[in-house]
Amino acid sequence: MLVDSHCHLDFPEFAPELDAVLQRARAAGVGHFLTISTQLEDFPRVLSIAELSEDIHCSIGVHPHNAAKEVLNTPEILIKKSNHPKVVAFGETGLDFYYNNSPRDEQISDFRVHIAAAREATLPMIVHTREAEDDTIQILSEEMKQGSFTGVIHCFTGTDRLATAALDLGFYISVSGIATFKKAEALRAVIEKVPLDRLLVETDAPYLAPQPHRGKRNEPSFVVHTAAMLAQLKGVEIDELASVTTDNFFHLFPKAKN
Repeated sequence: MLVDSHCHLDFPEFAPELDAVLQRARAAGVGHFLTISTQLEDFPRVLSIAELSEDIHCSIGVHPHNAAKEVLNTPEILIKKSNHPKVVAFGETGLDFYYNNSPRDEQISDFRVHIAAAREATLPMIVHTREAEDDTIQILSEEMKQGSFTGVIHCFTGTDRLATAALDLGFYISVSGIATFKKAEALRAVIEKVPLDRLLVETDAPYLAPQPHRGKRNEPSFVVHTAAMLAQLKGVEIDELASVTTDNFFHLFPKAKN
């Protein structure tokens, strides 16, 4: 069994055929899905999808793109919504200094509130970071000194420095279809060094379809291509890769076992 540890099943790209998308994924061997919250106003729709089936769970959080739109002053609203049995994580949160769709100060503030929620509720967090490695490392390191929390760097596209810092903090690294792209040699070289027991696989669907589907709408069934690449990179059989990354998922997100 594989797990798509990060997808956006509530996005409009899937609305016309969500049932078919899920059926294709299950037929391909995907046995669990984590559908991700990007803004609070859309959370009811995210939760309603998670409630469709036992093999779907969700997160609660505000994407850094939406930090200016949904400013979080305290973690209470996140924690309250995380009490639902289908909510297994906070995020996705973090920093995106590539697009800067929200001011950096507001992204940082929201990021720290998500960390506070993760610490208090003892649920993991899902971190998005783009063109913000130094700030991401600094914030995670500072906050970890205030009390431990767990999480994953999703859709990892970073450097050795970010990978090492994340691993040292106890975080996991999630690999997306980007790592299958022909020009992603440097990224694969970083991922190759990450211990197998700290890796997850994801699609980030409907975005970032892996080879051989690059340029098309991504969907959870395509995670098999990322997993196959990762198995080859790590020198293991695909069944072992699937087993280990699934175990990693449930170790990081234990609430998803329920």
